[in-house]
Amino acid sequence: MWTLIEFRLDRGSGVATYLQLVHQVRHALRLGVLRPGDRLPTAKEVVAQLAINPNTVLKAYRELEREGLVSGRPGQGTFVERSLGRTSMGDRARLRADLVRWVRDGRRVGLDPEDLEALVASVLTELSHEAPASREARDSREEIA
Repeated sequence: MWTLIEFRLDRGSGVATYLQLVHQVRHALRLGVLRPGDRLPTAKEVVAQLAINPNTVLKAYRELEREGLVSGRPGQGTFVERSLGRTSMGDRARLRADLVRWVRDGRRVGLDPEDLEALVASVLTELSHEAPASREARDSREEIA
């Protein structure tokens, strides 16, 4: 059966396997890859794909269920209950296209993936320290310019 999400593990990351699964589902929800009503792969499918303990998958799904993101339906599977995205798919597509251009520009001038990640992290950190009102005012000024 074809699924909307294919889990991947980074065994050297130091992040618990079940948390890697949880993070990947959250990421897919934020990007709109997974939407309410979609079925997650069964524990059996994930175990076959990743060669991990079934209890690890069940632990990840329980965590997602505790957060209200998914729910298990006996005999049917685990289904997405709500999304994490707060913007429209059109806005996301436009922003993604802008980001692709930005990353290509960065590569063109010689930045590697770690450089790009550092730049993004620094901007996110900088903006997280701004008060919401000043952020909105700045954004309005930038749109006018």
